[in-house]
Amino acid sequence: MINILNKSWPLFFGLALIMIGNGLQGTLLGVRASIEDFNTAATGFMMSLYYVGFVGGSYLVPKMVSRVGHIRVFTALASLASTMVLLHGLFVDVNLWIIIRMLTGFSYAGLFIVVESWLNDTSTNKTRGKILSIYQVITYGGLVAGQFLLTVADPSGITLFVLTSILVSVALLPISLSSRPAPAFAEPETISLKTLLDRSPLGIVGAFGSGLGASILFSLGAVYAAEIGLSLAQISTFMAAYMIGGVAFQIPIGWLSDKYDRRKIIIGICFLAFLSAISCYFAAGSSAIFYISFFCLGGMSLSIYGQCLAHMNDHISEKQYVAAGSTLIFVNGVGSAIGPFAISLFMSKIGINVFFPIIALIFGGLFAYGVYRTSRRPPVPLDQQTDSITMPARSTPFVMNIMEESAPTMKDMNSKDSPEKNR
Repeated sequence: MINILNKSWPLFFGLALIMIGNGLQGTLLGVRASIEDFNTAATGFMMSLYYVGFVGGSYLVPKMVSRVGHIRVFTALASLASTMVLLHGLFVDVNLWIIIRMLTGFSYAGLFIVVESWLNDTSTNKTRGKILSIYQVITYGGLVAGQFLLTVADPSGITLFVLTSILVSVALLPISLSSRPAPAFAEPETISLKTLLDRSPLGIVGAFGSGLGASILFSLGAVYAAEIGLSLAQISTFMAAYMIGGVAFQIPIGWLSDKYDRRKIIIGICFLAFLSAISCYFAAGSSAIFYISFFCLGGMSLSIYGQCLAHMNDHISEKQYVAAGSTLIFVNGVGSAIGPFAISLFMSKIGINVFFPIIALIFGGLFAYGVYRTSRRPPVPLDQQTDSITMPARSTPFVMNIMEESAPTMKDMNSKDSPEKNR
């Protein structure tokens, strides 16, 4: 572990600063939108465009890296991301923020691509698992840390925007000055959506639904908290509870999904996410039950995607993992782009209290679809299931390269029949 950190600390340090800035910026924008009394639908549309930019960046930035290299692309996009944050603070206008937010998503996708592809190149078969674990700890830890910076200054001023800009700018230093050579680069392949939908309908629908629900909670959770009257400290704790839940539950859920029919685990966590959203609705406010329920909602909702990816892998060959994962990330990104804007339309027409009922409806729908799918196809035998996958938040297709090599060999690979058998 020490050797890994010694060799890769510039990447991890830069990633940590990026995630802290990303976590702070997302919550800050929600709080500031509430302070400025932005129209709810406009706020939702603005937040959705982050994911539009992110998906676009995931597929356009690799072409840029292929032409000019990792360090130049990272430097350019970190500069762009830093500039976009300052523009948020200088020009408080929802129409301008909509454009800025999309460019921000594009920038962050590119930053993640550079870090992820570089980490994959610097790792070996023996170290990929540890590197992926460190990557996930830093990803979630940075997002959580960013929430608590919300209280260091008045969100109605420009100071927090400047702080976010500084964090992203400083992330440039360790990576751009690193003595390690830039890695070779290859654009990720994809598999057609139609093929994957035929192989694993629950995997595709679950990935879309998890993006739909999680993006709403990430993007508009702070808006909801501000509208019901929580203080800045309470908003920080509220959002941090969601993300900490996502870290706390993934390993236990992954262990269970390796022991039992994975579809039942997906159904179970969707049902628990449904119950957690209902509990948040009835306990809304500053009570301990409210925060605990949101913690559980984070644990369930942020675990669905990884289990859907593992379920999809149960129905394809090992050589298709990276390409299929890239396509699934795209599906998840589309759901993420739709979610905040769609729910904001309901919130603007019906009121803020519709927030958690709609979240409950999304995960309740996934639960119902999962139950339906169990009646359409027999389960994959336990000895033929792939190993469970823990996915970092807001990944790009390049994290799949790390995950493919770090995952243990599929059980009893030689005796496994064709993927078509269990369709």
